[in-house]
Amino acid sequence: MKIATWNVNGIRARQAQLQEWIARERPDVVCLQEIKATSEQVPEALCEMEGYWCYWHGGKGYSGVALHVSKSIAPERPAFSHPAFDYETRIAAVDLTRAGEEVTVASVYVPNGGKDFPAKMKFLAAMEEYAASFQMDGRRLVLCGDMNVARTERDVHPKERKPRAIGQLPEERALLEQIVGRGLVDVGRALDPDNDGLFTWWAPWRNLRQRNIGWRLDYVFASTALASTATACPVQKDVGTSDHAPVLATFS
Repeated sequence: MKIATWNVNGIRARQAQLQEWIARERPDVVCLQEIKATSEQVPEALCEMEGYWCYWHGGKGYSGVALHVSKSIAPERPAFSHPAFDYETRIAAVDLTRAGEEVTVASVYVPNGGKDFPAKMKFLAAMEEYAASFQMDGRRLVLCGDMNVARTERDVHPKERKPRAIGQLPEERALLEQIVGRGLVDVGRALDPDNDGLFTWWAPWRNLRQRNIGWRLDYVFASTALASTATACPVQKDVGTSDHAPVLATFS
């Protein structure tokens, strides 16, 4: 099973790139963030993409997430939803059955926090409770998306490290660790533990992306049992013109 996540930074600007990427990679589940569009504004070719069940959860010009599930793993339309703590259309989830096991995959776009830091912390705290509910019940969970927090110092290029920068604050990192501590594994880091250049976002100036001077903000967090079957989780640094790169996790 292949689960992909990508902050597209505007679905209408990235339509052709998204279509080409999905056609090439054929992920079983696609999690998108920052779609910046209502379902009515999504291009027709994407709204019900051939071979996928699609769920769009967004508003005009801001925030928003989406989920696509391949009909090859879900012959009938699965149950899409968003948890009670959803804020500014920032989380959508889908319940799937794979190899006899139930798994919930959520596409998440955590607030940046620059304009309303308390709202960001409230969202992260609610997501920790959400993950805890799965751990308590023994259910499998995959949280995918732009968490807007660089998990550790090594997840920020040395030239970008700023002790009081939002996205690098100790209190944000502590909450992210609590989320991961709810029976989840950071799949990308688990499979590439020694890579000091593992970044997913680059500020769009000074050729920072070409120079790989970035931050790791986009993650696949999977329940331990599922994560133990992960075989790959690369950052596709050369894909698209969003300021974020896709992350594609493969589970055996």
